Amino acid sequence: MVMGEYVVLDLETTGLSKKRHRITEIAAVKIKKNKVVGKFQTLVNPKQRIPSFITRLTGITNDMVKDAEPIHKVLPEFIEFLGNAPIIAHNASFDYGFIEHNARQHLDVGIENKRLCTRKLANRLLPDLPSKKLSCICEHFEIVNEQAHRAMSDVNATTEIFYKFLEMAKEEEGIKTEEDLVKFEKAPRRKK
Repeated sequence: MVMGEYVVLDLETTGLSKKRHRITEIAAVKIKKNKVVGKFQTLVNPKQRIPSFITRLTGITNDMVKDAEPIHKVLPEFIEFLGNAPIIAHNASFDYGFIEHNARQHLDVGIENKRLCTRKLANRLLPDLPSKKLSCICEHFEIVNEQAHRAMSDVNATTEIFYKFLEMAKEEEGIKTEEDLVKFEKAPRRKK
């Protein structure tokens, strides 16, 4: 299945709460007819200390982000890059939530892009896979994620996973359109 234009997105943050924590890295690729037509990648100064456990997970240090632009300066360019393209992400509600919250807080605008979640698609297409974490799906498909928990590396892995899911959805479920894929993703999880 070939979709129109969409953006695969990943963020790194100082924690899980979009209200208390901050974005430290944004990466995205814009894809049109299954070809990459644009890339966006930047570190972001979170204006708060990055907890040591997050640094151990992501490799992003306070020193790495100290000279980076803060989110209110990064967002206008990113929102322009995003346009009205659907967002694809692993655990899309997390990434979308952080972007949407920050857009409202800093720019007084909302974003209303459609979104598809590769984690939810994994629930539907790989019901027997014990964990739907990005690393487990990569292992299942033998996809190498060179720098797990760094935004662009995770975007590249998510893109490969999404391509696999598009083929599976077409072959196994007869899904031919983006609208059908969105409905399929939102349908109740299959029983094991």
